[in-house]
Amino acid sequence: MAIITNIIFMLSLGFGRGLSLVLDGTPTLAYLFGTFAELFLGVYGVWVLKSQHTPNT
Repeated sequence: MAIITNIIFMLSLGFGRGLSLVLDGTPTLAYLFGTFAELFLGVYGVWVLKSQHTPNT
């Protein structure tokens, strides 16, 4: 449950910042780094969740 919560939180922050980038223009380098870090952590959480899933074969 913690991974799912982290995925939702990080991806929503990342997409919100991405929307802000589109609407408001390019911000500081630290803001850009935060955006990419949040998106990376969200995608990494999805990868961890998928790698833990073992299909019943």
